[in-house]
Amino acid sequence: MQRWKILLRALALYASLLAGVNLPVQAQAFPIKPIRIVVPFGAGGVADMTARTVAQKMAESLGQAVVIDNKPGAGGIAAGDAVAKADPDGYTLLLMSNGTAVSSGLFKAMPFDALRDFAPISTMGYFDIAVLAGPASPHKTIGDLLAFARANPGKLNVGTINIGSTQNLAAELFKSRAGVDFQVVPFNGTPAVTTALRGGQVDVAVEILGPMMSQIKAGAVRTLAVMGDTRAAQLPDVPTLAQSGLAGFDVSSWNALAAPAKTPRDVVMRLNREVTAALNAPEVRRKLADIDVEARGSTPEQLGALLASETKRWGDVIVRAGVPRL
Repeated sequence: MQRWKILLRALALYASLLAGVNLPVQAQAFPIKPIRIVVPFGAGGVADMTARTVAQKMAESLGQAVVIDNKPGAGGIAAGDAVAKADPDGYTLLLMSNGTAVSSGLFKAMPFDALRDFAPISTMGYFDIAVLAGPASPHKTIGDLLAFARANPGKLNVGTINIGSTQNLAAELFKSRAGVDFQVVPFNGTPAVTTALRGGQVDVAVEILGPMMSQIKAGAVRTLAVMGDTRAAQLPDVPTLAQSGLAGFDVSSWNALAAPAKTPRDVVMRLNREVTAALNAPEVRRKLADIDVEARGSTPEQLGALLASETKRWGDVIVRAGVPRL
């Protein structure tokens, strides 16, 4: 009988321990398998390189692999849909960008709602968009460019990548804010924009700064201004558009990390801490700076507010510019 009493007490104690620590143990155990970050762009671009740099550092502290799954195309819809429909357990994440906000206003119908179907984790980095001129261009400053545009309505050609891209819409916003009339000419990629700019087929171009740095350093193109609120670290002598007369103009590109909606809060916060730690690592900051990315994290709430404000801003630009919805 004594043995049975001891056994029953032991079982009762074990049961109470399980009941009391079950959920915390699960949270503390995360992750117990590799984490996948779905990137809506091809390998080798700024977003992909940012994700890989941060993922590698996160893997070191998490003790699990953090793998990159590139799903480019369709305005990021395929990548976003894959994550929105994934189990909300923190093991499938989305590389968000301002392209996520643009797509919300650009597509008539989407299989997910970016504001509703994702749990924001943290921003990861911001990078510059620039106004660039060819080597033989007579436009030496933004002032020169706008003076020409005002004196010659509709004759200035501004090259960007495809319609609806961040660069394309940034050019449309520039046009609207400056109160001038110029032609925004879309091309099928950065190499085509660069060729047109160098060959004089367009007067200026609006493009992400990082991929253009080799052209800038070689003297093949010139930077008239950057579109963000501060000067680019790699080009401290180049003014912002705000410093060039367009007060308050502030457009930059950004990348962030999100999980499916309903991911447990403790998992989201664990991932937020890991992203923050990775971004604070000197080697990560250095690698990102080399591709013109400013490492900058956030709280989940700050990322949610950023996504909401960017969705509204780019939706308004799409309407004003008359960009056809897809």
